[in-house]
Amino acid sequence: MIRQYFQQAWAQLRQQPLISAVTVAGTALSIFLIMLVVMVQQVKVEPFAPESNRDRFLHVKWGSITNKAWGDNSSNGPWSVRSLKEIYGKMTTPEAVTFYTSFTESKPVSLPGLPATAVDLKETDDVFWHVFDFAFTDGKPYDRAVFNAGQPVAVVTESVARLLFGTTKVTGKEFLLAHAPYRICGVVKDVSTLASTAYAQLWIPYTSTDQVDNTWTDGLMGSMSCTILAHSRSDFPVVRKEAERMLDEYNKVIGENGYEFINRNRPYDQEKNALAAGANIEPDVNEDRRSRFIIFLILLIVPAINLSSMTHSRLRRRVAEIGVRRAFGCTRAELMGQIVGENFVVTLLAGILGLAISLLFAFLLGDMLFTQVGSATLNPPVVDASILIHASTFGWALLFCFVLNLLSTGIPAWRASRINIVEAINGKTH
Repeated sequence: MIRQYFQQAWAQLRQQPLISAVTVAGTALSIFLIMLVVMVQQVKVEPFAPESNRDRFLHVKWGSITNKAWGDNSSNGPWSVRSLKEIYGKMTTPEAVTFYTSFTESKPVSLPGLPATAVDLKETDDVFWHVFDFAFTDGKPYDRAVFNAGQPVAVVTESVARLLFGTTKVTGKEFLLAHAPYRICGVVKDVSTLASTAYAQLWIPYTSTDQVDNTWTDGLMGSMSCTILAHSRSDFPVVRKEAERMLDEYNKVIGENGYEFINRNRPYDQEKNALAAGANIEPDVNEDRRSRFIIFLILLIVPAINLSSMTHSRLRRRVAEIGVRRAFGCTRAELMGQIVGENFVVTLLAGILGLAISLLFAFLLGDMLFTQVGSATLNPPVVDASILIHASTFGWALLFCFVLNLLSTGIPAWRASRINIVEAINGKTH
């Protein structure tokens, strides 16, 4: 049956080349535009290295704190190491909890006597390397002992290693970071800026700097964020409940000085965290989903109306054929199913073309398509296959092809199935 649909669809395409070309082009353009919207969302939530565990992440990117003396005002921004340790560092439910600087910072790196070059730096703890799955090509990450000792070591990307030494085999070599000597302990593959939480070009222990003392609001706020790795997504309610309990306990302690952290339903999963535009505003995930649904609906209905007219035009040429089939016992349901099936083949072929164009567009013009507003780095986003090509990518494309086919073919197929048999055999449409 499927083979027959393909054969009939191909025959119809060849019989009416102009209408067929417009139909395929219109469908491909619609799928292309829809898939661009899908991909912009995918890079924020779909897992890819080194954020392959996004489906198990809970983030505490920023915090909000108030004081009785401030009235209705609050202080918003990253956390201090002290606050994160007291609240989230003592949790027992998650698999791991890591602390790191909220933003990458541009710092000069060089070899003695040579010009310096700015790279993106992130300060982390040792658990960072367990939560995020970097691909090490040389050496290894710093461990708990090195972190606790505050040793000046660094993990660098292959690009930074080549920039400094002309090779990626650089474990044990020293360089200058902001004029301070650091030793390379590991080299990882370059990371795309689309991995917004893990991204940097150089990572060091925050204990090797004065980050612990980089605080404000009486040491409660600072420049740090936190990511919690749950054992599974089903653990999220339990993890959130424990996090809320730990926050309440900490609020009792700091409440003696009039302070209180505002929860705003933190921690956030990957989707909600990607929407967070500020510490003092809780993202509305449902509103964002509704907006995307409306965009999808518009991008489906508008071309469906035009494609419906073309489908009806093609069916008018097949009135006699439809009449003969009805005369030989073909039911209306069978006839509608056949017409919808034939057109789905055409829609699917056009959808594959639209998906291919959208992937090509994303690879070639990713720096424009995936520009990150408010990004702390000037490096363009790098896109590769692991970021864009997921089972969900093809699943969404297939779903949109199916819906577009139903919207554009349903009514013409229903009208064709209801044509009087005698009039249809005589070539009349009404």
